[in-house]
Amino acid sequence: MVYDYQVIYEKLFNRYGPQSWWPSETPFEMMIGAILVQNTSWVNVVQALLKLESFLKPEMIEKLTTDELAQLIRSSGFFNIKAKRIKSFMEWFKAYDYDIDRIKKIDKKELREELLTINGIGRESADVMLLYAFDKPIFVVDAYARRIFYRIGYSMPEAYDPFRNLVEEVLPKELVLYNEFHALLVEHAKEHCKATPICVGCPLVDSCERRLE
Repeated sequence: MVYDYQVIYEKLFNRYGPQSWWPSETPFEMMIGAILVQNTSWVNVVQALLKLESFLKPEMIEKLTTDELAQLIRSSGFFNIKAKRIKSFMEWFKAYDYDIDRIKKIDKKELREELLTINGIGRESADVMLLYAFDKPIFVVDAYARRIFYRIGYSMPEAYDPFRNLVEEVLPKELVLYNEFHALLVEHAKEHCKATPICVGCPLVDSCERRLE
């Protein structure tokens, strides 16, 4: 079976329009948000980022103790764990003098492998950083993508990287496309393909097998 990811993308884009993700003011804020959003909703992350607003520069985060940082990000949940993860990430980032442009020059595969060595940075977190902070075209496999592809009838691999590779083998390596595709899947999951789906008016309904079990 041939899976036409481009058609899914085009239908979602035609319905929702450009999403202009990630919702952040700077690449650094984006990366901190990618850690904070683990196992929680973006609403909770926004509250944590507001508390961190005066500290959203690498040098400021570096000066905070882990306990001080944890208290500022309480609203994100698992705040003690996430504070330690942010501190681990900061150690890696400091090795590059907090220079985003310098990191962008690193090969995508090599950079991904580096990110995955950081405590608390898994594949999904690494890939959203690659995509939205370091301008690397990569498909992010999250719960929303899994839900939507399953329901429309695509039998995707269970493992993260085989799922990602299957999509990337077909889609052109265009940064904007991958950037928008992830954001559009998130938006669609919130609007229609919820835990209990709203199929009326869904832009994918004509090609969806509606596998709900």
